Amino acid sequence: MIGQKTMFVRTGGCDYRCRWCDSAFTWDGSEKSEPLSAEEIIERLDSLCENGYSHVTISGGNPAIHKGIGELVALLNEKGVATAIETQGSIFQCWINRVDEVTVSPKPPSSGMETDWTKLDLFLQQLQAPAVSLKVVVFDDADYQYAKHVHKRYPTVPFYLQTGNEDFAEKEDPRFLEKRMGAYEALVEKALADKEMNNVRVLPQLHTWLWGNKRGV
Repeated sequence: MIGQKTMFVRTGGCDYRCRWCDSAFTWDGSEKSEPLSAEEIIERLDSLCENGYSHVTISGGNPAIHKGIGELVALLNEKGVATAIETQGSIFQCWINRVDEVTVSPKPPSSGMETDWTKLDLFLQQLQAPAVSLKVVVFDDADYQYAKHVHKRYPTVPFYLQTGNEDFAEKEDPRFLEKRMGAYEALVEKALADKEMNNVRVLPQLHTWLWGNKRGV
């Protein structure tokens, strides 16, 4: 959830190749991932946060491609640490149902990916995590119409719209925050004017407002 104080574990590998992926380094070969056991990951988290932590977000890439993440989730649960993941809903693993918060984020047309609705239906049918939500990142009107379709298809699942960041490769744009705020305002206004979207929540990419495209935050 937005505003949640959390530690991030970013996994390598993804079954998608989104055009605007802001973490393509996890799957495009530009950087090598470091193989770590569940115990080693927790040791690394402990060393990075002297004041302790109570929440861990597992991201990617697509963390759902890794069977071994289940062991990490189990160890974190034993420590009393809540967990969250975000995944596109293309691959289901049984350990996902032991995660406290699952965000399913199918990818809209601007990503260049095509949603397999049968796989997404099956993923959501099997999903029994304590907290489940759907989120679609919106860059343009085609994405917005896709988001409306997702919301209609799964009307009982809490639904979020989030603005996309088309400047994910830009490091020193002085107008970066201004553009992010403008995109957010436009998406809010579009949702406000659309009675079919009365039960959605519209989010900015808060980390980009605070830190731009800086990694490791």
